[in-house]
Amino acid sequence: MKARKKLRLLDNKIIGLLFEKPSTRTRTSFEVAIMRLGGNPLYLAEAELQLERGEPIKDTARVLGDYLDALVARVYSHDTLLQLSRYSGIPTINGLSDLEHPTQLVSDMLTIYEAKGRVKGINIAYIGDGDNVANSLLLSAASGGANATIACPKGYAPDAAILSKARTLAKQTGSELKVVTDPEEAAANADVLYTDVWVSMGKESEMEKRLKDFKGYQINARLLSLAKKDAVVMHCLPAHRGLEITDDVIEGKRSIVWQQAENKLYGAAAVLDLVMNKKRTQ
Repeated sequence: MKARKKLRLLDNKIIGLLFEKPSTRTRTSFEVAIMRLGGNPLYLAEAELQLERGEPIKDTARVLGDYLDALVARVYSHDTLLQLSRYSGIPTINGLSDLEHPTQLVSDMLTIYEAKGRVKGINIAYIGDGDNVANSLLLSAASGGANATIACPKGYAPDAAILSKARTLAKQTGSELKVVTDPEEAAANADVLYTDVWVSMGKESEMEKRLKDFKGYQINARLLSLAKKDAVVMHCLPAHRGLEITDDVIEGKRSIVWQQAENKLYGAAAVLDLVMNKKRTQ
């Protein structure tokens, strides 16, 4: 167990964690980060709030804004996040929505930097669903000057508006962004192979169709062999072994998945410090 110094960056701050979806890494990393920064986390499960009984989001948000110093929200709909931010009047962090997962990519970029010594110019191949993680990957890669290729079946491409925004950012940083349907094309010359689950929470009714559509989009030894010899493998977890990734790859020497998971803690701490202590970045 690494020795970790407790900082006082969130002294006397109470941070709410409003989660509509279950979580292992996002919840734990934020709770631990808040405590290690000297703050107090308050977990708010939707099933235990009046939201479960139909209270309007804006009503809940107004009340939470009176009680809390900030809010981390993990929600199904991105609109819920926007309403929480608008009506609470306090800093609201996206802990995951159906559109984006930005805090995941904060820790992912740290992990890539640790593994490769840089982010700019790194070739990242994302294989699978053009979901919230893929959307945030496009934005973060473009911001940092990394190259990102998203390989997904037809009908599963990343959000068009986010792709357009990412391409605008890419013009400023020299990043190259592509969306293709061939996983082998994406894997060729990749420094990083990245994947996520094929069936996200809330998409369970589409499972049978998705399992058919994503056949051939698995990160396995054969696909990894097409990437650079020193390419690494990432997965934001939880992983469905035997579907989007094989057990031998996620447990293999080129997997940095567990380093990636640990960095969720440091990513959460960095986001909290940025949001709650804005003067520190000026």
